[in-house]
Amino acid sequence: MTDSTAEGIEPTTEGTEPAARPAASADDPNENRRQVLYWRLLARLFDSEEQAALESASVAVVEDIGLPAELLDPRASVDSIVQRHPDLAAEFDGLMVPDADEGGRDRAAEVRRAAMVSKVLLNVLATGSGTVSAGQLAGWQSDAGWLERALGCKPGQLRGGRGGGAGAGVSPTGTGGAGGTPDLGTLIPEIGPELAAIEADLVKRMRLREVLADPALAARLTPSMSLIEQLLRDKDNLSGVALANAKALIRRFVDEVAEVLRTQVAKASVGTLDRSLPPKRVYRNLDLDRTIWKNLTNWSPEEERLYVDRLFYRHTVRKTTPSRLIVVVDQSGSMVDSMVNCTILASIFAGLPKVDVHLIAYDTQALDLTPWVHDPFETLLRTNLGGGTDGTVAMALAQPKIAEPRNTVVVWISDFYEWHTDPLFESMAAIHRSGAKFIPVGSVTSSGRASVNPWFRERFKDLGTPVLSGHIRKLVHELKTFLG
Repeated sequence: MTDSTAEGIEPTTEGTEPAARPAASADDPNENRRQVLYWRLLARLFDSEEQAALESASVAVVEDIGLPAELLDPRASVDSIVQRHPDLAAEFDGLMVPDADEGGRDRAAEVRRAAMVSKVLLNVLATGSGTVSAGQLAGWQSDAGWLERALGCKPGQLRGGRGGGAGAGVSPTGTGGAGGTPDLGTLIPEIGPELAAIEADLVKRMRLREVLADPALAARLTPSMSLIEQLLRDKDNLSGVALANAKALIRRFVDEVAEVLRTQVAKASVGTLDRSLPPKRVYRNLDLDRTIWKNLTNWSPEEERLYVDRLFYRHTVRKTTPSRLIVVVDQSGSMVDSMVNCTILASIFAGLPKVDVHLIAYDTQALDLTPWVHDPFETLLRTNLGGGTDGTVAMALAQPKIAEPRNTVVVWISDFYEWHTDPLFESMAAIHRSGAKFIPVGSVTSSGRASVNPWFRERFKDLGTPVLSGHIRKLVHELKTFLG
């Protein structure tokens, strides 16, 4: 590909006319430079074979604009480039966020941006094929974090799992993303789920058992939702050192997510003030401001002294009602993200005073995990991912636990693609009619991406209990409103 063939080509948006180019642009070398870099990006994305003409032209462009040649090396991670050239870190942050100033174009700056954008996109999207090592996965996760930062987001925020307020994601070297979050719905549709899908594919291509058997390699793994899913699926085939390393990774992931969720729950974990009883008359409850205000009539100007004949105290006791929380989780493969998050969330609520938490997991069989609900790590080790979905077996365990309906909330997390739809829905409607609070949940992940059976979705809506889906903060809010 030569400069002459690239000249005159301007990317267009589908359904619109090509933008008219200024006549002077034909003499502007920056326009051709930018085109060369983007043609190389497209060629490398769709064909693993190197195009010699594009490569040599791109090298010349990068060197001419003063950027390091490592930007064109597919083996170089963004981390390594930033370590060698620290001044580039600030440029990578917010690199793909649209500029607020839409005035005159700085074509030289556009060429520089094209080179850096191409590097980030190629490292993340061109993953090749074949077996993936632990080091390669860790490198990809770091580069994906840089892409998220380039889009103005926090590392891990778009991939789903732990980012975006629900927890820190896989963090690359350096600081968090800069600038406001762009409208990804118009910038790059569905990029978050696609990044998560790429990461899941890389994990599947790992020889995970061999990596786990080597403590040095296992230590290089970064816990992610995709990795945890693979570990949970394969845990029964592991033993010895490999099993110990797998448990350590699961424990690390659980602890990281639990720390974030615990903070969210603590923000609204108290009940309302109980004013049915007088406040306890102790010094720490003394309302000094009110006491002074109510006794101002006893002020003696001559003595410059306030005589207090009545003390006022604050109400500090909060009204809490013992509540029962029953969490039913679909443990089929499609719901693993929700299952992990809700298992951790159940353990946090189990630690709150006067909250009696029960946890049930099911596929074609149901398992009562209540004895281990305080320890999400042990709970996850007892799950068995996969299989079909038969909620009636879980309902058989859940219904007897509803002793006082008015004081019970049932959270049912599933995509609701069930074998026995009518009898299961009738049982759920009966719970709702009994006075218990029934919350059907289609997804409680960071991304909020889930496919919910439309048959159930419509009936839950008619019942007055619409399916809750989206960020896990929504479920936290619903539970705190009921339990608080």
